[in-house]
Parts: sequence; structure tokens; C-alpha cells
Amino acid sequence: MNATQLRPGMVINFKNELHTVFSVMHRTPGNLRAFVQAKLRNLRSGAMFEHRFASSDTIERAVLEEVEMEYLYDDGEYFYFMNSETYEQMHFTRDFLGDAVSYLIPQLRVHVEFYEGKPISVELPASVEMTVVETEPSLKGATVSNVGKPAKLETGLVVTVPAFISAGEKIRVNTAEGTYLERA
Repeated sequence: MNATQLRPGMVINFKNELHTVFSVMHRTPGNLRAFVQAKLRNLRSGAMFEHRFASSDTIERAVLEEVEMEYLYDDGEYFYFMNSETYEQMHFTRDFLGDAVSYLIPQLRVHVEFYEGKPISVELPASVEMTVVETEPSLKGATVSNVGKPAKLETGLVVTVPAFISAGEKIRVNTAEGTYLERA
């Protein structure tokens, strides 16, 4: 495809490595040739950088296969997932999963993207229901207010919750920001 067709969120093969396109700006300065300024993130190293493509440059878009998988369990070193269609199991390391580890509860369905048979990323759902394991006792008569308290969830994640939440309750957590959304 042409450089002018780049869009944020695309995955491209640039210098024989996969990169996610973060932002794209088409520029046409005065009497110079037009170019496309793109902000890219290397999927292997995580490094972000900007690159200037000529409008006429051709770019190879990576063809990704997305597979729905269900999280099963972890053994301390690996996290095990099962393909929802073929029931084939795979395991990933903590390094590969990154911050997603804090939201993994059994039977959670995630989308794993594969490139040429190799997993490259795990996409969590927008929110996850989790149980509060420990928090300060709830305050009598506490209703909706902007006063929060820390609560430790079943995966070890700590989020700030309203004062009326007590241990043992299920809450919904935003996976993008790691924040409390509502009671479940």
C-alpha cells in the first residue's frame, strides 16, 4: 500500500520488523514534496520513534490472524491459554503479557494476534469483573463520594475504590487505565 494510506492502529512490516502505527500526519510543506510523518512502535522492543515516509513510498501491511483464547491458569512461570475453537493450549511468559497479567482471571476471554504463526500481542476486554480480597472496612452511610480507599483484588492488583466497597464484593475494573468502574 501507499504511505498516504497509513492509519493509526495498523500493523506494518518496516525494516523487517513489525510496528504499530500510533499517529499519522500528511504534510505538504511549501515548495517541497509531500510526505507522511508517522509515529511507530516496535512490537518486539516496545520502542517508539517517528519516521518520515515519502508520499510515493510503498509500505507492507502485516496480515495478522486474531484468535479468541481463554485464560486457564498460571504455574508461576507460564500463563496458559486455550484456543476457544480448537481447544489447543498455549503458554506465554510474564514478559510477553506485560501489564495484562494483573487482569488475568480464570475463564477470561482475550484476543491474541498472530503473525506468521507467532503470537505478537494479547488484547484484553475493556473491563474485567474481579473480587476484592482486602480493603479497609466499609463506612456506614457512605454513599457515592469522591473519597476513595485502596483495595487489593484477587490477582494482586491494587485499585482505588469508593468507601462503600467492602472485601468479598465483585467490582468491574477498566483494563486500559486500571481503575474502578462500578460494582458488578
